[in-house]
Amino acid sequence: MRYGLSVCTLGEYADPRLVVELAVAAEAAGWESLFVWDHLGFAWGVPSGDPWITLAAVAQATSRMRIGTGITPLARRRPQVVANAVACLDLLSGGRVVLGAGLGGVPEEFTKFGEPDNSRVRAERLDEALQILTALWSGERVEHRGRHYTIDGVTLAPLPVQRPRVPVWIGGDSAPAKRRASRWDGWITAGDSEEGKMIISPDQIAVAIEGLERSSDSFDVAFSGVSSKEDRDLVQRYADAGVTWWLESIHGRRGSRNEMLDRVEAGPTKPF
Repeated sequence: MRYGLSVCTLGEYADPRLVVELAVAAEAAGWESLFVWDHLGFAWGVPSGDPWITLAAVAQATSRMRIGTGITPLARRRPQVVANAVACLDLLSGGRVVLGAGLGGVPEEFTKFGEPDNSRVRAERLDEALQILTALWSGERVEHRGRHYTIDGVTLAPLPVQRPRVPVWIGGDSAPAKRRASRWDGWITAGDSEEGKMIISPDQIAVAIEGLERSSDSFDVAFSGVSSKEDRDLVQRYADAGVTWWLESIHGRRGSRNEMLDRVEAGPTKPF
């Protein structure tokens, strides 16, 4: 089991300076990663931070932590722009980036900007975009003619530090999402509620993990949840269930800014 943070960059944590403050404290306390949400929350009335700006600031303020998105809805982003942003972020961080990708589940983030909220189309765009990212990150000249995207002889530069590409973790609890995850490097899912309570038990996540067809022995299962410094037995049960990354959920509904900083500074809840 490895340990990181999942920071909900809505509301108060839309301010990237607060996320940097958490990141610095987290690295000093022994946390090994920091993931941020990727939402256009302002479309439905909630302040929301830009993930790439925030992660770039975190990359500069830390030296060891892995950083990434949990998750980016690729269907509402241009894959060539994402490929370039992630490559530059990987270069800036010295090869510490993980791309979390998925469908995205808030209709207003599409419909408010005149884009269709159609899950089938979003799934098609997600799969095609992932193919494009992989091709561009290879450094080879890319020709692509797909259902949703066209690339006419383009070579990406600069390239990511990580070779052959940046790791991709797929988010989502549906059967198609888990099938998609099996083709990539990991699965990222949540086990806690908005109120800061665990709603997915170790037994439940164990069953879900058993249903995954893992692409390799290094396949990761990242699971966000809430714990205190004393919850060693609980975290051990999730580790025994097959979780490889515990991502501590940090958000405004769980507690005040000072309470969340205190939790981070207390460090990971590692089993005995």
